[in-house]
Formats: sequence, structure tokens, C-alpha cells
Amino acid sequence: MSQHFHGHAEHCRKSLRAKHQLRYAAAVTVLEVIQRSAEFLQRHGVESPRLQIELLLAHVLKLPRLQLYLQHDRVLTETELAALRALVQRRAKREPLQHLVGSTAFFGLEIAVSPDALIPRPETETLLELALAALGKNAAPQPAVLDFGTGTGCIALALAANCPAAQVHALDLSASALALAQRNAETHKLTGRVTFHLGDGFAALPPELRFDLIVSNPPYIPAAEIPTLQPEVRDFDPRLALDGGADGLAFYRRLATQSPAWLHADGGFFAEFGDGQADALQQLFTEADWERVTLHADLTGRPRVIEAWRTA
Repeated sequence: MSQHFHGHAEHCRKSLRAKHQLRYAAAVTVLEVIQRSAEFLQRHGVESPRLQIELLLAHVLKLPRLQLYLQHDRVLTETELAALRALVQRRAKREPLQHLVGSTAFFGLEIAVSPDALIPRPETETLLELALAALGKNAAPQPAVLDFGTGTGCIALALAANCPAAQVHALDLSASALALAQRNAETHKLTGRVTFHLGDGFAALPPELRFDLIVSNPPYIPAAEIPTLQPEVRDFDPRLALDGGADGLAFYRRLATQSPAWLHADGGFFAEFGDGQADALQQLFTEADWERVTLHADLTGRPRVIEAWRTA
């Protein structure tokens, strides 16, 4: 019985080692490495493992992803395999794909990312579309816009790129996040179009500034829910960009009460919010005397953005 137990224990140890080891055969092809790596990522709970490995391999080979389908029989070099193995093992530890490749696409811009700022999400493009539509209707020849909590700078830069007349301001509490946003501005030759401000909220802005529009994707995760988030978010996005206080609404209370003083008489406010927060935010902004308080759904049909206008 003891021998059987030891044999079983050794088998378990081998199984555990197999789960955590990624081995490629010699002279492995693109197709073979995709299949083997996808199985490895799947065992580690990574969503869409085949897509993930294709994106990592395309990054290593410096190819568009779709080119991989034309090169399934290509044999990878040892150098390429070593680079890929290192990235796949990091991805298996749930490090976000965007951190591994260094950037992500957002509203037509390639945005550099790092652990210093929240990774831009596709659902935030809904916020951009609504803000740009509002700017299109604005009578001001050079409308002034504030991105409150800019992070990577993705919202501010997309606004500047798509609304050339806008005077865009980007504010963040984190010096490292703001430095990343400024690097993104340089990459897209938008440095002269966006003014960056470092500090905690509106107090960091020159007191004479007033805006036609304030946009924000503030932290909105209730603090108690952060430990339950996917490891990619919980362990790699900065907590500062996630933690919205006990109910997730701490920043909205601040924005609802403080924003009007920084808006022109006909100024508007747009902010992204999380699941289950729509009713509370509608009530919060209505009670704070905002006009035309409207909730908008994202592409999945979930309420995602609140729109409100300053009382004249």
C-alpha cells in the first residue's frame, strides 16, 4: 500500500510539473507551436488561448497575426522559440497580453501600456464616441475638454486626434501614469495638442480654466470586490485605477459636486461606470442638480456611460 501511495504521489508530482513546463520539440513549426502553447495556456485558465498565443507569436516574429496562417509550416529558430517560451510562461502566470507586447489598440491609436496605468478597454470607446458627438455639436470654435484621471492618456489623445479644434487637458494623480501618457502623446505627435496636469483632482488645475466638456473613466470597483477580479486585473492593473471606495461610487460623488464649478454654463459631463451602478448614478447626478442626465449602453448592451449637463 505504501508503495502504491508513493507511486501515486510521484505521478501527481509529474502531472504538476507537466502543467507548469512548456517544452517545444526541435524543428517545431508555427502551427505546432501554436497548438502546444494554446494547450499550455488553457491548462492555466487563460481565456481565448489560441488567439492569445497567435498574438504573442506575431509579436515575436514581427508579423501581422493573419500572416501566421500563411506560414504554418515555417520552422522557428531557437532564438524565436526562447523569446516565445518566456512570453507564454509569463502569460500563463496571468500577466496581461497587453503588458507582454507593450501596447494595445484604442480608437485607432496604438497606446503604450505599463503597470503604472489601467489598460485601455474596448468598452471605453463608447465614452469616446459620445464625447466626440457632443463636441461636434458644440458652438465654441476651440472647445476645452478635460480628461479627469487620464492614465495612459488614451481618452485625451483620442479626443485630440479626432477633434483637431479641441483644447484638451489631461489630469492624473500618478506621476508615472502621466509620464506614460506624455510618451503616448509624443508617439502620436499630439504633444502640442494636450496639456498635462499632475495632482489630486481639480485643485491641481490653474484656477482660471473652464471646460466645455469633462470626461472621465474613474476607478469604480467596490473595494471588497477587488480580490475577486480576474488575476490579469487584480494583480497587474494599479489599485489606484480600480478602487472606487466601499460602493465604487466615491469618485462620482466628488465629480458630481465639484465638476459644475469647472464647466461653462452649457458644459457637459461624460463618465464610464461599472455593472449595477446605473440607478445609483442617475439618482446621484439628478440630486446634484445636473440636467439631461442620461445613461448609455456599450456595444454589449450594458449601461456603461452617464451623460449630464450643467444647470445654466
